[in-house]
Amino acid sequence: MFPKSFKKLIDNFTTLPSIGPKMAERLVLFLFKQDAQKLSDFAKSLEDFKKNLRYCKKCFNISEGEFCSICKDSSRNQKTICVVEDALDVFAIEKTNKYNGLYHVLGGTLDPVKSAEIKNLRFAELEKRIAAEKIEEIILATNPTTEGDATALYIARFLKPYAIKTTRFARGLSTGADIEHADEITLSSAIVNRREL
Repeated sequence: MFPKSFKKLIDNFTTLPSIGPKMAERLVLFLFKQDAQKLSDFAKSLEDFKKNLRYCKKCFNISEGEFCSICKDSSRNQKTICVVEDALDVFAIEKTNKYNGLYHVLGGTLDPVKSAEIKNLRFAELEKRIAAEKIEEIILATNPTTEGDATALYIARFLKPYAIKTTRFARGLSTGADIEHADEITLSSAIVNRREL
């Protein structure tokens, strides 16, 4: 039904989260209607995106260099680490202007049913940072879901021997919600009213 190039681009768009076939068709049609310069700029942005971005070597946030701008900022509280599931959570928390410490991006959560996922998350890297950086507080900012709660509980348990203050965001966040979708007031309240575990 569609020309090959059109169909191939639709197929590529449908691999993205939350993009179904109809939305993909609309996006491809929109791109088709753009002038050559806009398409060229779009293609260049995608190429630069892949070439220039990487994970920060320290916290695993998205970075354009070896270390992200947060890890390079010496004015931030170097004794506090906020542990998040994903880099989008870092961006959401940063928008609140209520947190001035460092981050550690786990790269996902634990599924209470599948223990094999532990090795895929960055727990070992977090443990190394705690020892090397003399961290005084860990803030667990996993999403208020079953997986997020299981991950926070796991981290709290493995931190027990370190005698580090361990806090969790207050439940201003509704159960089942994602941090990246929370509004700034709710997220600010959760940060300010975090509790010790």
